[in-house]
Amino acid sequence: MMWIETFFAWIGRPFVHLYEMMSGFGRFIEFQLSLVPLFFKPPYRVKEFFQQMEIIGIGTLGVILLTALFTGMVEAIQLYHGFHRFGAENFMGYTIFVSISRELGPVFAALMLTSRAISAMAAELGTMRVTEQIDAIETLAVDSKKYLVIPRILATTLSLPLLVITFDFIGNVSAYIISTQALGVNPVAYKNTIQQYLEFADIGTGVLKAFVFGFLVSSIGSYLGYIARGGARGVGIATTSAVVYSAVTIFAANYLLSSLFLFLDW
Repeated sequence: MMWIETFFAWIGRPFVHLYEMMSGFGRFIEFQLSLVPLFFKPPYRVKEFFQQMEIIGIGTLGVILLTALFTGMVEAIQLYHGFHRFGAENFMGYTIFVSISRELGPVFAALMLTSRAISAMAAELGTMRVTEQIDAIETLAVDSKKYLVIPRILATTLSLPLLVITFDFIGNVSAYIISTQALGVNPVAYKNTIQQYLEFADIGTGVLKAFVFGFLVSSIGSYLGYIARGGARGVGIATTSAVVYSAVTIFAANYLLSSLFLFLDW
């Protein structure tokens, strides 16, 4: 009879995992809905907001600059090989600009912010939870969600667009320098293609993606840290889960937003 029990357990295990995943997602949505009125309810934690802006935004700036620098350089080299085969390397400028501004900038900046700031956010809140610091805040009649979660979500949502703009600028400048100085592309033709075909949507859609990515990853990181349980092991699981879920969410949201912009002809 043991083999029958094992067989049915093997069949039922995927459904149990699916139920647990759906239950977890439902709790996440419920948690986010409970935060909505707190965005508009005083007191407004201005000091905590600017502290998180410094930690999340300025703290991530260094890795954003390095990532943008090398992304632009690699983009120039790889596209040069393709365009050079057709003798169209003078048309590289607009293609590089659009690929960085619309896709690479928002996605790479969000991934760097996730690895640098969202992981730290989940670890910090998780440590506060398992050491009962959040419970202590609640006993002082302070709303822990308002005090700890809201400033982090707002700071990330506003910081990431600024980081994306920085990424776009550095990435395009480095691509321009490599293309014109190292690969011999005509600098006038490079700039003319950008000026001729550039539209506001080429920049605006990337910045809009950054707002969405910032809200999503900060919501995930703060939630997983806030509900962490099980001591140091629970904090580690929360941190790892925050990075993995945030990265997958970035790629999924990027596809959905890109499809939406295509449908709207942006």
